[in-house]
Amino acid sequence: MRGRFRDQGKLFSYLSPESRVPAEHPLRRVRQLVRDVFTQLSPSLGRLYAPDGRPSIPPEQLLSALLLQVFYGIRSERLLMEQLDYNLLYRWFVGLSPDDPAWDATTFTKNRERLQRGDIFQKFMTRLLDHPQVKPLLSDEHFSVDGTLIEAWAKLAKGFARRSLVEWPAEGSQKSFRPKDGSSDDTDGANFRGQQRKNDTHTSVTDPASRLYRKAAGREAKLAYMGHALMENRHGLAVAGQVTQADGTAERRTSEAMLKARRKAAGRRVTVGEDQGLRHGRTRGGAARPGGDAARGQQRCGDQDRQATAQRH
Repeated sequence: MRGRFRDQGKLFSYLSPESRVPAEHPLRRVRQLVRDVFTQLSPSLGRLYAPDGRPSIPPEQLLSALLLQVFYGIRSERLLMEQLDYNLLYRWFVGLSPDDPAWDATTFTKNRERLQRGDIFQKFMTRLLDHPQVKPLLSDEHFSVDGTLIEAWAKLAKGFARRSLVEWPAEGSQKSFRPKDGSSDDTDGANFRGQQRKNDTHTSVTDPASRLYRKAAGREAKLAYMGHALMENRHGLAVAGQVTQADGTAERRTSEAMLKARRKAAGRRVTVGEDQGLRHGRTRGGAARPGGDAARGQQRCGDQDRQATAQRH
């Protein structure tokens, strides 16, 4: 018998979002870990808010939504709010009921900045890594460090202007790239042939914190930031991360700072595996000089990986 097609379906539903999520879904365990961390962070979160006034977005729900943005690669907070409005899995993870409205994107951003100023993100990461179910998975001896370019959401052609120009181009004009003295030219902002663009003389109108950076010789320069990650070598889990402005020394300086923190936490020297670009100019600071513990650490970690693979098979 052919089933009857009802375009709108039922008006009311008596099933909870919890029953819609599969029992083996990976977000279930993540959600439990995150809730445990929120319990520990509650005193720190309480100090960021006034005792009375209009209620804000609950910081626990805001942090949960930001985790979803990272897990699923959602490219903006505005798109995150859009998907949170109709995605039942996201609502369950954040703690919203099906009837709760999604937040305004601007309000979400302002509340996120409050947590960022209160150093909540770093405290959250620290508590998570110290969780009884997470800490045994982490190595405190062997690490790998690397960096990557994060392309900025700014158009190079029409959003990169002389630093002396603090005003937007006139309405209807696309000439964001103009001479330093403010005089106009005959280009439409898209043709840079024969012109030099440097970070010390130019800036992005739409994203001033981004920097023009070339990943390698012969590659095109892009407006970008640099992302840095420190991974422990036992299970390949990230234990530290940071985003900085893109320049030639940011990767080395940031990796040294992260390694110093891990060495201080471990109370002894640590070994690190890194690419050739990071080895040059490596100084004392949590990791050894080239040819020392860093190089030997790579060999030992490789031996451990091969032994673990042999045992599994």
